Amino acid sequence: MDKTNYLIDMDGVLVKGNTVIPGADQFIGRLRQKEIKFLLLTNNPLLTPSDLAHRLQRIGLDITKDDIFTSAMATARFLQKQKPGGKVFAIGESGLMVALHEAGYILTDYEPDFVVLGETNTYNFEQVTQAVRLVAGGAHFIATNPDPTGPTDRGIVPATGAMAALIEKATGRSPFFIGKPNPFMMRAALNHLGVHSENTTMIGDRMDTDIIAGIQSGLGTILVLSGVTRREDIKGFPYQPQIIAESVAELEL
Repeated sequence: MDKTNYLIDMDGVLVKGNTVIPGADQFIGRLRQKEIKFLLLTNNPLLTPSDLAHRLQRIGLDITKDDIFTSAMATARFLQKQKPGGKVFAIGESGLMVALHEAGYILTDYEPDFVVLGETNTYNFEQVTQAVRLVAGGAHFIATNPDPTGPTDRGIVPATGAMAALIEKATGRSPFFIGKPNPFMMRAALNHLGVHSENTTMIGDRMDTDIIAGIQSGLGTILVLSGVTRREDIKGFPYQPQIIAESVAELEL
């Protein structure tokens, strides 16, 4: 492959839960050695970049906070552009809450402009009920990412898309998803890294988020089979990745 910049999905590409996918550490090492620009582009909004970097460093990946761009960060930037200094009712963890605070948003359940649904390890029924009432009352419904499930080392777990479907069913209002494959997420990440789509490649494990996001944004695409998508699933999609690999360990830079 020609030398290029990379946007790299995290879950299913570099890690599964708290386990490094074999060869991912050497792949990051090769990127560093060849001074290739890259950014971990994750739909997972749970942790801040600093917390995520610490987690990845602890299990053996050479990643800093500046190497990470999350759907929570993209969501905060979207709200900032839509209504600077607005109010939001948010469901999520530190990754989302810190990003919203840094964007100058007030977190409140009193007449918020937006209801933002992120991921959390312990969904609270009272919070979900409050979100339903606020959305039904006119607050704009935003979700950090559309993924219905996420991979872990113990199997899949429900993700933001699944909970968003519950709120949509209860209110009749569809959420606006910020994370991949929304082009806003991709453009925000490219701007964050300081590169252009023409010389950047997306590496991911999901056809329905990573690969279509890359195609719609004009990036090169590489699908790895170390996460959600199986080889037999690929032919069912009307779009195809440029390269298919078992894992990032196979990729030559």
